[in-house]
Amino acid sequence: MNELDYLRDLVVIMGLGVVIVAVFHRLKIPTIAGFIMAGMLVGPRGLGLVDDIHQVKVLAEIGVTLLLFGIGLEFPLDRLRRLWRPVLIGGFIQVGLTIGLAFLIARSFDLRWETSLLIGFIVAVSSTAIVLKGLDQRGEIDAPHGRFTVGILIFQDLCVVPMIMVIPILGDSGGMSSGIISTLARSVVIIGVVLVAARLVVPKLMDMVARTRQRHLFIMTVLLVCIGTAWISANAGVSLALGAFLAGLIVGGSGYRHQALADIFSFREVFISIFFVSVGMLLDLTAIIPNIVSIIILLIGIMVGKFLVVFIAGLLMRMPVRVSAMAGTALAQIGEFSFIMLGLAATYQVIEPAHANYLMAAAVFSMLLTPFALSVAPALAAGVGKFRVFTRLLDIAVAEEALERSSEMKNHVIIGGYGLAGHNLAKALKDFDLSYVIVDINPENVRLGLKRGEPIFYGDITSPEVLGYLGASRAKTFVVVVNDQSAIEQAVKAARSASPDLHILVRTRYLLDVPRLSEAGAADVIVSEVVTAAEVVTAILKKSGMNQQ
Repeated sequence: MNELDYLRDLVVIMGLGVVIVAVFHRLKIPTIAGFIMAGMLVGPRGLGLVDDIHQVKVLAEIGVTLLLFGIGLEFPLDRLRRLWRPVLIGGFIQVGLTIGLAFLIARSFDLRWETSLLIGFIVAVSSTAIVLKGLDQRGEIDAPHGRFTVGILIFQDLCVVPMIMVIPILGDSGGMSSGIISTLARSVVIIGVVLVAARLVVPKLMDMVARTRQRHLFIMTVLLVCIGTAWISANAGVSLALGAFLAGLIVGGSGYRHQALADIFSFREVFISIFFVSVGMLLDLTAIIPNIVSIIILLIGIMVGKFLVVFIAGLLMRMPVRVSAMAGTALAQIGEFSFIMLGLAATYQVIEPAHANYLMAAAVFSMLLTPFALSVAPALAAGVGKFRVFTRLLDIAVAEEALERSSEMKNHVIIGGYGLAGHNLAKALKDFDLSYVIVDINPENVRLGLKRGEPIFYGDITSPEVLGYLGASRAKTFVVVVNDQSAIEQAVKAARSASPDLHILVRTRYLLDVPRLSEAGAADVIVSEVVTAAEVVTAILKKSGMNQQ
């Protein structure tokens, strides 16, 4: 293969990728699926426009390295401390239960235990990129279900590297136990050496380079640390993935995390796009189309199973039904790291090509369905919440205490949410000697409120039963100050059904939400972007000496 053929393949990949991704973007379908579809079309099992997959895989491997390097950069330890409950508890339940169930189901079909464990790894991981992008677009990352979802995603990302490390061992049919021990020993040594070097060398190196104020030198140094650490790890017999992840942690801890992320972003996106194209090339359309019914059944089983696992994890953590259901919907797909594991498993012959095709096809379709799943999640959560068995399990804790405290309250204010706005509102009501009660589904907020002596209870404001316990039928006003946009409308409807005469006041982010919330039953809607604009204008006028006008 000469250089012109190599360039021709790149032109074909990029050209078709641009067209398909542009169409997918217009249809609001994840672009990752677009790149995979481009690979399906151009590959030897599709239209045959690209014959040599090896050259593409070389670029794809760089993409994987940069992707894992980026995860290391984006993983500040203070974020883990803030989300420790959903990360450690929720993530452990979700990943452990999913791997266990998938393993048992795969074994029931007489698959090898190595293949069954691999399938558990693949199914357990969701798409960090697609889920976070979807939640961000909907303004739900800071919502309770958003925080729960992000916590589980962090745990999954932490599990990816050890999963990838185990796959080559699964492909070694002989000396399994000794292989595991030797690999783990090498991993511990490499991690120790790299972390010590990181403390002593990398921060000083980054400081020295930053003082030159030469951006190209900074970029080259970041790439040197990334690829160099990955290369050292690979030569030590561990994995490129682990080395790249460690390199990200090293640079992230040096204080140059944000600049490094900004500088590698374009490189990473281009190379990882080629990786997803290479994944699509592995899909055999001639095998998928005749077996489309089996693939659809597999897809439904995976998405329903993952939804139930996350839902159960949420209930075990005493999360409200709505939060558990919406997090389960968000995490129901198979993630991009599953493709990395499938590609590696194919190299080490851990899985049969037919089974790999089934899983790849199910993964692609699950990613295609994710944006639609996120859009129907509020309605699905509301439907699940109507099952009395769930609401009874979760409301009983708040019911007795709330009934006791609010049974004699009348003409009081119910505050939904105890963030900064809820805290300030409670303080103002206390100053005016007005009675109020607070409800929040964030346990940390509830604990903070109790420390401050507030009449605060743990509960879901979208539940009519919870609002009933708090005396909604006797209350004067219900104020909703939460960040979850979908929960606001559900809370308004729940409050209106609990009391037709209740004055409902809500805060929302955007002016476009006003008609919808007013139709749902809100008497007053305060729009954050309007208030912010007014405050900016006021500040400008004051600075200009026009504050009297």
